[in-house]
Amino acid sequence: MRTCILGCGSMGTVLGAFMTKNGCKVDMVDSYADHVKALNEKGAKIVGFVDMTIPVKALTPDQMEGIYDLVFLFTKQTANEEVLSNLLPHLGPDSTVCTLQNGVPEVYVSEKIGKNRTVGGTVLWGATFWSPGVSELTQDITKSKVLFDIGEIDGKITDRIKKVASVLEYMGPVEITTELMASRWAKLVNNACMSGMSAACGCTFGDVLDNPKARACLSYIGYEVKACCEADGLKMPVLLGRYSPDTLDLSKPGGFEASQKMFLEMYDGLRTAKASMLQDLEKGKKTEVNMINGFVCDTGKKHGIPTPYCSTVVKVVTGIENGEYPLSMDNIKYFKVPGFKD
Repeated sequence: MRTCILGCGSMGTVLGAFMTKNGCKVDMVDSYADHVKALNEKGAKIVGFVDMTIPVKALTPDQMEGIYDLVFLFTKQTANEEVLSNLLPHLGPDSTVCTLQNGVPEVYVSEKIGKNRTVGGTVLWGATFWSPGVSELTQDITKSKVLFDIGEIDGKITDRIKKVASVLEYMGPVEITTELMASRWAKLVNNACMSGMSAACGCTFGDVLDNPKARACLSYIGYEVKACCEADGLKMPVLLGRYSPDTLDLSKPGGFEASQKMFLEMYDGLRTAKASMLQDLEKGKKTEVNMINGFVCDTGKKHGIPTPYCSTVVKVVTGIENGEYPLSMDNIKYFKVPGFKD
């Protein structure tokens, strides 16, 4: 099976290193020429919860040749139009593209390359890009029961999704879900809550946890995500394999306290991590905030559900992109949180 990872930033680099290390031949494709050069010359160096350097094969998109049987899509959704247009010549009628992007990208991807070639999944571990050729694994994956949650858009268990799972298993445990789109919403809790606040406040996950007002925002954003998921007719699955989605129900007595405890536990081993959106802001790049928190806002508008916290994340992050706001914890003042002064 001819396989490639398209978009080898932090997570794509880690995945490619593990796959190669464990015997899976894979092309690592990325548009960052210096990164590709470093990967080829020095190997993929993974630090953090592991320390390894793995010789890999890397190339830029213009160096891709022939047809790929399986493509793992890790590029930013902001680049989807260009990326997918360039990918089409390298897809055959039986090729499979597994989007592992943040947010809920399956609808757009399937429209561009065909539903018959599209599957999706969520990544249940974290990574941070350090420098060309070097990425940090920010989570102890040896303690994780599942590293990837993948599935077909229609929920069927097919031979092709089993093949996709078998390839991802070169890194670790994979779960095939019959509720892909609901699982996407579960991952959106992480992306919209912690990644949203990390980007808006220009800080690590640990800094968010240590700031009572920022940490409170995690609960309110999570409540918005859960409400919009259910309004869209989906039942959110268990979060990270152990937290009930009802923990995000702030309407219940003690709901806020329970959700705060969940977030503290959920991110205890990820305190040094930075959101990929924050990494983009630090590089002066556009983020996926409109595809993450903005997606929640759009769903809320469709169903008449207020999403003031996700809206504020979008406002602040796009403000940082446009040079209107600094990359600073001071941005927490723009969030109107009960019990806290502005």
